[in-house]
Amino acid sequence: MIPDELAPDAADTRPQVPAADQTLRILRHLARRPAPIAASALARDLGIPRSTVYHLLATLEAHGFVVHLSQERRWGLGTSAFELAGGYARQEPLARLGRPLIAALADRIGESAHLAVMSGRDVLYIVEERAARRPALVTDVGVRLPAHLTATGRAMLAALPASQVRALYPDSSSFTERTGQGPSRPAELREVLREVRAAGVATEDGEVTPGFRSVAAVVRDHAGWPAAAVAVTWEGERTVTPADAVLEAAHALQARLG
Repeated sequence: MIPDELAPDAADTRPQVPAADQTLRILRHLARRPAPIAASALARDLGIPRSTVYHLLATLEAHGFVVHLSQERRWGLGTSAFELAGGYARQEPLARLGRPLIAALADRIGESAHLAVMSGRDVLYIVEERAARRPALVTDVGVRLPAHLTATGRAMLAALPASQVRALYPDSSSFTERTGQGPSRPAELREVLREVRAAGVATEDGEVTPGFRSVAAVVRDHAGWPAAAVAVTWEGERTVTPADAVLEAAHALQARLG
């Protein structure tokens, strides 16, 4: 039996571990913001002492959950936060919601379709529906590919604030290649993402596998952040690209996410 003096008071809703509570509140607040913000703004918005905010941010930065954009004096989510999103996806809720839509998309277009999430600078494929009599693809469930080379990755990167993209790709050493094609410097990636935003969909042509093309559309969560991307991949030429069908599937999944 718990002694009376140690028993929790139902009327006392104060957190038992204040530092943990404040850390989670900081992460949640950053996740809901459309762009990185200053530490002073975090302290003001959350009612946490500024010195405490700086200490917590330093610890979160050491573990990769936040990044400090020194030139802007602002803080944003780091790659470890994206790993959490990937972990959520691996536990199936997003895959379960998306699988019927991806299967219907593959049947409708007659080409293979897939669903991917961001994981650091990679995309992680969580649903793959291979169309009948179509060749096998590298985008199987559990496979990771460089986000800047894939249509799914570009669709999600284009939905991030520019500062977040800079944090992920600070210089040329951040880029890998598969076929010798695709952006290899931050300026080249910025141009690719500008084209994605203008078109409303992302594409890639032979940058993952020679001879194969893809088109993808982002799926946003309730806060407007990229939760996933829907894509279709085909070999050779098509008279009409399936961009409209991919957009419809992405919007349908976005509606299911609520």
